[in-house]
Amino acid sequence: MSPTAFPAAGPEHGHVTFLGAGPGDPGLLTLRAVEALSSADVLVAEHEVLDVIRTHARQGVSVVQTDADPSSVSPPGTGTPQLTVVDGTSTPAAVPAAARDAAHLVMEAARGGRRVVRAVSGDPGLDTYAAEEMLACAAAGVPFEVVPGVAAAVGVPAYAGVPLRDADGADVRFVDARTASDRCWTEVGASDGTVVVSTTLDSVAAAAGELVSAGRKPDTPLTVTVAGTTTRQRTWTATLGTIAQTLKQAKVLPSPDGGRPVIAVVGERSAARRDQLSWFESKPLFGWKVLVPRTKEQAASLSDQLRSYGAVPHEVPTIAVEPPRTPQQMERAVKGLVTGRYEWIAFTSVNAVKAVREKFEEYGLDARAFAGIKVAAVGEQTAKALVAFGVKPDLVPSGEQSAAGLLEDWPPYDPVFDPIDRVFLPRADIATETLVAGLIELGWEVDDVTAYRTVRASPPPAETREAIKGGGFDAVLFTSSSTVRNLVGIAGKPHNVTVIACIGPATAKTAEEHGLRVDVMAPEPSVHKLAEALADFGMKRRASALEAGDPVTRPSERRPGARRRRSTT
Repeated sequence: MSPTAFPAAGPEHGHVTFLGAGPGDPGLLTLRAVEALSSADVLVAEHEVLDVIRTHARQGVSVVQTDADPSSVSPPGTGTPQLTVVDGTSTPAAVPAAARDAAHLVMEAARGGRRVVRAVSGDPGLDTYAAEEMLACAAAGVPFEVVPGVAAAVGVPAYAGVPLRDADGADVRFVDARTASDRCWTEVGASDGTVVVSTTLDSVAAAAGELVSAGRKPDTPLTVTVAGTTTRQRTWTATLGTIAQTLKQAKVLPSPDGGRPVIAVVGERSAARRDQLSWFESKPLFGWKVLVPRTKEQAASLSDQLRSYGAVPHEVPTIAVEPPRTPQQMERAVKGLVTGRYEWIAFTSVNAVKAVREKFEEYGLDARAFAGIKVAAVGEQTAKALVAFGVKPDLVPSGEQSAAGLLEDWPPYDPVFDPIDRVFLPRADIATETLVAGLIELGWEVDDVTAYRTVRASPPPAETREAIKGGGFDAVLFTSSSTVRNLVGIAGKPHNVTVIACIGPATAKTAEEHGLRVDVMAPEPSVHKLAEALADFGMKRRASALEAGDPVTRPSERRPGARRRRSTT
């Protein structure tokens, strides 16, 4: 749906979309929700909901956080909650920083002709405040719509591997323990169906006690899930009578986080098959914090792959790309490309594609300038960057995605069939000579041109550096020797509990030279094969723990004392 599908925003009437952001996993947003977000002028939500939705909003949208931190609340005695404008380009008159409440903010923005998305966790139909805000819009004649979301009471059990109904079709009842009356507890206690209780971590035992008092047997099974549908999800299985002790033994209570929302599912059938149905928490890298020494742009597909394994990728750039010190060589090569100087152009990195593309834009050129020239790409990521530029490469290695792999498929120069014997090779200033030497051996002349320089990136934030050195990361993926050297140089050496995964033997050798133990090696030099190898490692590690009857833990969860003792040996 295009943005014009919404009612036109004018000076008097805007439009409000009450949107359900689901229980936490951004992948659970509906297509309709994404469409609404892309058209919004203002986003209004709590900070956790904003984390889920903001990536789908257009550039320049005003983002308003309704649960401001204590430093931004109104002065004592005013009685006015503060709403913080986190970012955005709208004028203060359009989105006031202080308002009586979220309903007032939504109304003011809509009256200013803005398209407002009021996002809530779960589903708007189950949110009391959203209902009040809808009534306010209706009373004021402000057009609004509702985009449903996945309710936590339904989505969280699905991610925990706890089906709410089976072939017998037992009743399912939903209870919000924060507002439930004595009559409500009596009714669900008298039932033998499944009960889904929305509560908080420190109130689970009290809710269990209410159900026992209402008639449920103390040995009735239940599951309790916190941070459901996110990679922080954790589920405990117990009974109504033992849940308090289970949470105590798990050392989650008492805790400052005791007020965190949880979903508890009570019933004989609900927890019976969780061992078989727990698809989410049993992912090979579930909850692993994985350091990816690349920029977000470079790491996009790799990070998506890691998330599919349940990991939490954290991108840290170790190199920065800068223009060549003397641009004349690159300028001459691009002009030669247009005038027919080259038979081939070979791209060995995404950065090389970017450098040539920027030079093209500087001269007012586009992909049509490649007409009549054969184009080679060293691998799939570089090929994708070319396709995004409008160029389909003629040659991509059929085997190893490297300079050596490219040479395996590169045709020798044939004076009969090749009118020109020259190859344009735009590369980094620190590139190896493997490709140049191989092309010359095949009979080609090579213009080896420095298209960009690679320099060491600035150090990451102190918090990230401490996590790297202190064992806060479960794994790190090294995709080249330079990433090893640069990461150690800007952030320090990863802790010895961190799993070290390397893309190939040369990278592994560099890691070992820096005192790192290499745990995982990619079967072939591909970032995606490297991620697969790490997932296989995590799966085997999980299987070994289960076979030994040990709890499944992440590498970073090893005891600090044990880590210190091991590091001194």
